[in-house]
Amino acid sequence: MIKGFTELRARVNGVDIACSAGGAGPPVLLLHGFPQTRAMWATIAPALARDHTVICPDLRGYGDSGKPEAVSAFSFREMARDVLALMARHGHDRFAVAGHDRGARVAHRLALDAPEAVSRVALMDIVPTHTLLADLRADVARAYYHWFFLAQPAPFPETMIGHDPDAFYHACLLGWGGARPEDFDMAQLDAYRAAWRDPDTIRGMCNDYRATLEFDFADDTADHETRLACPVLVLYGAQGAMARAYDMRAVWAPKCRDMTHAAIPGGHFFPDTAPEATLAALAPFLAAHRGQ
Repeated sequence: MIKGFTELRARVNGVDIACSAGGAGPPVLLLHGFPQTRAMWATIAPALARDHTVICPDLRGYGDSGKPEAVSAFSFREMARDVLALMARHGHDRFAVAGHDRGARVAHRLALDAPEAVSRVALMDIVPTHTLLADLRADVARAYYHWFFLAQPAPFPETMIGHDPDAFYHACLLGWGGARPEDFDMAQLDAYRAAWRDPDTIRGMCNDYRATLEFDFADDTADHETRLACPVLVLYGAQGAMARAYDMRAVWAPKCRDMTHAAIPGGHFFPDTAPEATLAALAPFLAAHRGQ
């Protein structure tokens, strides 16, 4: 899955979590987004592993990890408990986290729920869940229509997507900033396709979005005035939907005590389409984790 990394599987928090692990040094947890798998870190993770112990799991419902039945099992709080337990299983009680898309929302929840475990967090191309949903604007709803399609009761979205998974998920990858197929690494695309063609993965990803409306919005509403205690790096696609809709610095500043931010060339999927630029922004931030 990731060259030079060891492929592992562990049962934590009642679910089997698959992950890739490599490197040595201060621990870093990397969390992928929708509709991807841990394969999205195939370029970034080995570079970080020169100086860090890097662990890249598939989120529950995604890739090779377990896919519970209940929608309640897919809240960001449950996913955060998964990765917290996974890191503890590997002997890491305090670590840095970087997440993109859904993985960034899990990272945000993890930093809120377990501040003692998170030394610093990088959040890639999201605005807080409460911010996005509490005052939903027409332009955001149009760009992120999939939130509400995927959250419809089963089996409607599963049936529609299952008719042609590649067509639907390719439309996701190539939207939200106008990427082209050739912008993605073919081996990573093949890994994504293998995952999203599985009906259980389609169901798991739909349940992820159902849980956002049923559980995550309430959780974020309860914590929307809480500031993250650790240093935060906010990265976003310079040509992405979120940067067009929001002032990303202004959105995140009230949520953080110590925040830096940077735009990365490209749209929403810049860790895939611009991995070197992503790494150039991420590596110095994570290097400051050394010795903490």
